[in-house]
Amino acid sequence: MEVKVFTSADAGRWDAFVADRPEATFFHLSDWRKVLENALGHATYYLYAEKAGEIVGILPLGHIRSRLFSNALISTPFCVYGGSVAGDPAVRDALEAAACDLARDLNVDHLELRNLQPSGAGRPVKDLYVTFRKTLDPDPETNLKAIPRKQRAMIRKGIQAGLESVIDESVDRFYEIYAESVRNLGTPVFPKSYFRSLKDTFGKMCEILMVEYQGEPVAAVMNFYFRDEVLPYYGGGSTAARQLKANDFMYWEVMRRAVEKGVKTFDYGRSKKGTGSYRFKTHWGFEPQPLHYEYELIRAKELPDINPLNPKYRLFIQAWQKLPLPVSKLIGPWLARSLG
Repeated sequence: MEVKVFTSADAGRWDAFVADRPEATFFHLSDWRKVLENALGHATYYLYAEKAGEIVGILPLGHIRSRLFSNALISTPFCVYGGSVAGDPAVRDALEAAACDLARDLNVDHLELRNLQPSGAGRPVKDLYVTFRKTLDPDPETNLKAIPRKQRAMIRKGIQAGLESVIDESVDRFYEIYAESVRNLGTPVFPKSYFRSLKDTFGKMCEILMVEYQGEPVAAVMNFYFRDEVLPYYGGGSTAARQLKANDFMYWEVMRRAVEKGVKTFDYGRSKKGTGSYRFKTHWGFEPQPLHYEYELIRAKELPDINPLNPKYRLFIQAWQKLPLPVSKLIGPWLARSLG
């Protein structure tokens, strides 16, 4: 067995391996390498283990270098899941050992492996993030009834308000809504080119659902489709969305439309414990599942704490929320690309 570095010629073999491994995720696809490099400007190191000419394990890595935040090697940056995929623990160990060697060569602060399941390697794990995943019924009405009563009432209010959902091929309307939404949360927005890259790179696996009220956009979400799963990933609403219950209606429409496509799993994605998004997802009847983000400390002496719950970022968040939207869209992409 030999650990090698991915080249573009390996894309077909890499993705065939991902398709064949049930524990692999959308974020393990090789095209994320293009997005990280071309849209966000980060170096990538996609490692794979090969035996007798066949790929037997993979580990995608991105290098985030930031003077403001940290210098880290991550699997995978800007993605909720990552880590190694291998059927044999010995293969996994070889890939992760190679990643640790690479992290030391790059002199990063830490290596971060965003595992959906624990690896059992004994590395420090940060107890911060959870994910929410649920099996869908083929009958939309059954899925609606499975949503707790109070949340179901919010969805019905959106329906009664006359909200409609459409699929947008362009990122333009989505970006305006998303930029406003994340500014209101105190978070820098990604460049529009990042979302164009996701749409262009992943094609039909990347879909934008737009919620309209009387023909005007009020909420939008970019969804990823992989195998028989749907993952609403980047979403937000305008000022009018809250009163119209547009976000509630939007996620219901994602669920309803996904069932029509034969999707069996709704992945509500990652949330930090104790946040508004965490509470919102539990109101839908989803049970939180811990994410196992594992760390290998290289230069750092303690686990990183780069998240909005950290008190030292509180003043920054409050100031960002007050920025004029055009200013946040101008400055935000420079900061967002470094968050990882």
